[in-house]
Amino acid sequence: MFTLSSNFDHSSIEPLRNILLEIGPLKIYWYAVLILSGAMLALFLAIREGKRIGVPKDFLEDLVIFGLPLSIAGARLYYVIFEWSRYKNNLLGVFRIFEGGLAIHGAIITALIWGYFFAKSRGISINQFLKTCDMGAVGFLVAQAIGRWGNFMNQEAHGGPISYKINGKMQEFTEMTASERQMALDQQREFLSDKLHLPEFITNQMYIKEGFYAQYYHPTFLYESLWNLTGFTILLILRRTKLLYIGDMIFIYLIWYSIGRFFIEGMRTDSLYIGDTGLRTAQLISIVLVVVSTVALAIRHYKKIIPVTYYEELEKHSH
Repeated sequence: MFTLSSNFDHSSIEPLRNILLEIGPLKIYWYAVLILSGAMLALFLAIREGKRIGVPKDFLEDLVIFGLPLSIAGARLYYVIFEWSRYKNNLLGVFRIFEGGLAIHGAIITALIWGYFFAKSRGISINQFLKTCDMGAVGFLVAQAIGRWGNFMNQEAHGGPISYKINGKMQEFTEMTASERQMALDQQREFLSDKLHLPEFITNQMYIKEGFYAQYYHPTFLYESLWNLTGFTILLILRRTKLLYIGDMIFIYLIWYSIGRFFIEGMRTDSLYIGDTGLRTAQLISIVLVVVSTVALAIRHYKKIIPVTYYEELEKHSH
């Protein structure tokens, strides 16, 4: 256990290497590997569930194989639009996507649009499309939970500095003596290692230099990853009950993810903003998604629009 009296040498911490493999000029980033791994796990789970509920394997494979690069492009485009001042004089930087800079809301919007038109082009029935959306909801959550660890490797999408008190109050690092900075870092590290009980490799990776001094930052990537895994578990349980119509899970996903994202986004230091308004884009979109999805679910169940339950579909295809 870490203690304040340890005189720990924080400056000796080295960040984890964010490149998994280098072959000549080719670099394979952990960020890319983790995003692809999440997508492949989502596809595997969808194919397995598709057998139980009557959604063809080849349809799901084509949906993901063509949809994944489109979703990544959508995520990047969304990010670049809101960070245009950063890229307008560095257009080549727009294409370095695996170094970071993907916005999940852009990926979600692109994936839903792609899924709709792809299903329509294949002549998929509305019931099949709704079941695909349900499997997509489960897949989104597990893929996002894994993908957030790419942010961890890049030391991005983190929260603000962990709070500390020197002489009973917060002080800027620039205003402290060396011994006071050591005390502040000790308190920050203790929060991660002793209060959150995080393993050393996560605690160390949260020691990030931004500006002149390095500090420990909140691991918001981890908060969101755990939130998504919790939502994933809830959906797995709900889809075996008789409560949900087919298509409900995509709305539940949007509500669940948006609630978590709204609060976690408030902790982050790298938020995208709407112009100079001071409004965080992700928080505004999260509010819209919660309201729209909640209203859609309520209206659908009140008016019994396509009142086919997920459980009924499972029963129908189990024989």
